[in-house]
Amino acid sequence: MDRVKGKVAIVTGGGGGMGRVEAMLLAREGANVTVTDLDESAAKNVANEIQSQGGKAIFIKHDVAGEEDWDNVIRKTLEEFGRLDVLVNNAGVILYKKIEDISLAEWRWLMSVNLDGVFLGTRSAVEAMKKGGGGSIINIASTAGLIGNPDASAYHASKGGVRLFSKAAAIEFSKAGYGYNIRVNSIYPGVINTRMADDLRKNEARYKTALSWHPIGRFGEPEDVAYGVLYLASDESKFLTGSELVIDGGWTAR
Repeated sequence: MDRVKGKVAIVTGGGGGMGRVEAMLLAREGANVTVTDLDESAAKNVANEIQSQGGKAIFIKHDVAGEEDWDNVIRKTLEEFGRLDVLVNNAGVILYKKIEDISLAEWRWLMSVNLDGVFLGTRSAVEAMKKGGGGSIINIASTAGLIGNPDASAYHASKGGVRLFSKAAAIEFSKAGYGYNIRVNSIYPGVINTRMADDLRKNEARYKTALSWHPIGRFGEPEDVAYGVLYLASDESKFLTGSELVIDGGWTAR
């Protein structure tokens, strides 16, 4: 308990799936949490759940692709909690289509959430974290940022971008860069049992193929990723920056 006691964290896409479990675990371990989501009702429910368990949380409707929305999230977090220590760029979307069937509008929409959202969040958090003496930024990427598969090229491209953006930001924010004392790390989940996996379950052949990617024999649970987030948010990971935490059931070990 109390692994992040007194820290203030923002979790984007915190209304459901992995984001909900990440927010709940951070709160349970002592953090004050800002839960953001485009689905305001879902974010409110998570914040209320945290409060009902004795934690401190607020909720904010948030489009991660919007600059003004990010300004609002940072401002309200500072007004409520006085500082910012942890940012979890968790919000993301997926698109299953062949390359020749993807429209430019679809490509740009996916990039606006998965890649622009990470950039905007990182940029928005820097000033608040600098004033607090440092912090930890955790970007949720995917095994799709490490390897290729058919029918999800835009998703792969976005998560590959998150991977190298995280490394570059880690160098910039380190003592060797601008001395901000802000750590930046990324997490690479395999298939996790959330709504994003629903499309796989609708097609038995696709489901069996995806399951075979995981030598451990199952898909991951949100808790599997949340504990990685907790570690990177805590001072236990104080020597980690620019690192890749792969939580994929052995997928990329092949």
